[in-house]
Amino acid sequence: MMAVRPIRAEDHPSLRELARKTGKGFTSLQDDDTQVARKMEAALEAWKEGEVPDEAFYLFVMEDTATGKVEGICAVEAAVGVSEPWYNYHMGTLLHSSRELGVRNLVNTLTLSNDHTGYSELCTLFLAPEGRYGKNGALLSKSRFLFMAEFPERFNEFMLAEMRGYADEQGVPPFWEGLGKHFFSLEFAQADQLSSMDKVFIAELMPKNPIYTNLLPQAAQDAMGQTHPETTPARKLLEAEGLRYTGYIDIFDGGPTLVARMDDIRAINDSSHRRARLSEVDPEGELYLVSNTEFLNFRCCLSQIAVLDDDLVGLPQDVLDALNITENGRVRIVPLSAKRSA
Repeated sequence: MMAVRPIRAEDHPSLRELARKTGKGFTSLQDDDTQVARKMEAALEAWKEGEVPDEAFYLFVMEDTATGKVEGICAVEAAVGVSEPWYNYHMGTLLHSSRELGVRNLVNTLTLSNDHTGYSELCTLFLAPEGRYGKNGALLSKSRFLFMAEFPERFNEFMLAEMRGYADEQGVPPFWEGLGKHFFSLEFAQADQLSSMDKVFIAELMPKNPIYTNLLPQAAQDAMGQTHPETTPARKLLEAEGLRYTGYIDIFDGGPTLVARMDDIRAINDSSHRRARLSEVDPEGELYLVSNTEFLNFRCCLSQIAVLDDDLVGLPQDVLDALNITENGRVRIVPLSAKRSA
């Protein structure tokens, strides 16, 4: 059984191994010892009880409870752009017209933006190739919503998720080749790595005035707002939960930024508390996300349930064990997916 839990210091080798598998363009976890160490340090600092910090990096691992192997990671950044600037491009439109010539042209533009400063970010979602089966990806991604539902005081009312942008077979985004490369004089992989460590150079080198997109190569224009094929399933999953693309894109690869209010997220709104009882369940029944209600010992897994009454839910023994709870323990539940209308 797979269970999502907070990362621990002893998970560092597993985190480093996952970083070797992410590939080019995965900004938030790269094959770099320094970045991995910084991620681990920030995460361990966040997983402390006490006063709620303005900034915190809540990093989770998905563990196979039978083997103890870490198969994936996901995270939530409590607030972006507070101590370091947060940049993206906003896609807008300008009207150029001449009454005398009878010309009226709408021109698309890109403007450097800090509009999402303070938003909470769903980030660092990566599932090892050998773990990409069944509903593991959905569990890994959506488990964060139950954590946010349980501890809303730790997050902003708005959230975002940056989707990895389209890249060619060599891992190079056409958007970078058509725009960013001309200002940074760096190869994409190098600029991407630097951006994960220090964002000051972005402000120093990026153009401050709006960019007319019709001056970019067609391949760069076509890539704006497009998602990398490996990230498309994650985008669809988040959009099904309520996040939406509103015209903001990454400044390096042109990938879309999805945003939502916390109140708009299905898995948060529809989740509810129950008390757990040991019970048999229908193995063909609907899958639920089920979590305990603890902070440091947070656990989330997938299971069928048995609805016993308005307050009681039946769970199998292996699920109780995975959640580290006993009978009458408090759990939060929500269907894994929204019901489709006929």
